Amino acid sequence: MAIRLKSKSSFQSNMLISIGGIFAIFAICFGMYQFQREKKYKTDLLHSRLQMFNYELMHSLGDSITSPHAFREYMRQHNINGVRATIIGKDGHVILDSQQRDTGKMGNHKYREEIRKAMAYGNGYDIKRTSAYTNETYFYSATYLPAKGGRTRDIIIRSAIPYSAEITEFLQVNNTYIYFTVALTLLLGIALYYNTSRISRHIRYLREFAAKAEGGEAFDNELDRQLPDDELGDISHTIINLYLKQRRSEEEKTRIKRQLTQNAAHELKTPTASIHGYLESILSNPNMPPEKRQHFLERCYAQSERMSKLLLDMATLTKLDEKDDGKPWRPDEEMTDVRPLIENVLEDTALQLAEKGITPQTELPGMILVPGDPTIIYSIFRNLVDNTIAYATGATMIRITCHEKNIDNIPCYEFTVSDNGPGVAPTHLDRIFERFYRVDKGRSRKLGGTGLGLAIVKNAVATHHGTAKAELTPGGGLTIVFTLARR
Repeated sequence: MAIRLKSKSSFQSNMLISIGGIFAIFAICFGMYQFQREKKYKTDLLHSRLQMFNYELMHSLGDSITSPHAFREYMRQHNINGVRATIIGKDGHVILDSQQRDTGKMGNHKYREEIRKAMAYGNGYDIKRTSAYTNETYFYSATYLPAKGGRTRDIIIRSAIPYSAEITEFLQVNNTYIYFTVALTLLLGIALYYNTSRISRHIRYLREFAAKAEGGEAFDNELDRQLPDDELGDISHTIINLYLKQRRSEEEKTRIKRQLTQNAAHELKTPTASIHGYLESILSNPNMPPEKRQHFLERCYAQSERMSKLLLDMATLTKLDEKDDGKPWRPDEEMTDVRPLIENVLEDTALQLAEKGITPQTELPGMILVPGDPTIIYSIFRNLVDNTIAYATGATMIRITCHEKNIDNIPCYEFTVSDNGPGVAPTHLDRIFERFYRVDKGRSRKLGGTGLGLAIVKNAVATHHGTAKAELTPGGGLTIVFTLARR
């Protein structure tokens, strides 16, 4: 299914809006909280100072606090910054006031904000209320004093201070934190923009890559682009490299399959033409001598055997290609003892080896456990032995060895299958595992080979995550070296 790249808002703008919006809300909430906190702090501070004045008034006058003469004398001596003091009864009626002699005109104060709070909590205040009698704006602070000692009634002392320029300035909230918050917001915005732009570059890069991948465009220059040197840059390059590796692998598989089809068609052409020619001769000559007819039929059978073996080898290669998925063998999968398989191969080919005068030799451990498919592992050794029988003309020995090794810290078994035949020229060693590759094409066909035996060996070894290579045997002959993982 093709990938549809929809046009969406950019990651950077979404990130800036989301994170920036969250921080903006946080900054606003912090500003409001700080404003209310500082305002309350300064209000409580002024309220505390007036409360101290109230308690000082009460302690200084004592039981005579309701005496007009004593009250006015105290206020005359302690006239601090125009502080106004009022003595109020529990019923809300004003008893004395430092600025109003005729308290009867002042009405009932029971429901004033500061009085209600004082009656409920022992003290209270009211911010910036204009007096109905002086037409001045005051900050009021009241203290409730229950009757005790020589005082027979509950009273409330209320002090008030006019809202002068000094008081207004004192209660003014310091806006320094606002500048700090704005500066911090700008710094965060710059840092956020810088980091989201780096991430956005990676995303744009991957979007372009996805678009080109969907369109099948080339990527040769993509890896040369400059990306930030960070973890995301490494991930981006890794994604591209994995894709390119996968695509090259798929292209290589397609090429190999195409080559296999072409070579198979070419290889099948010869036996098909031979069978067709022999049968045509038999049908065209009904009076052919029985001996010659028998010879032609035997040749047809031999060519059909060759075709059957070729098709079987091609089926084996196809199976190996499908099985080689690049996944490591799991510990819970089948464990195979290779030693009995090698013994079975040598037993199954004992007659052919004897006919060729080849003596098998082995150097094997008591048990060779490897994770893998016994049928495929059998085919590895069977094809190598068959290859020696078919092509190692004049060989007198085939030797199979196995040793434990650690290659790149991976435990494995290293196998060698060698003969003392004529071997091959060094120029053929790198291509000997290619499908349908023949060192001597004419001689190989005469000997009945399909050209797929060593290709099956290499693919079967690769299926079990091993490696295979060809070497010249010291003194003459060919040696195949391959590895299989140990338990």
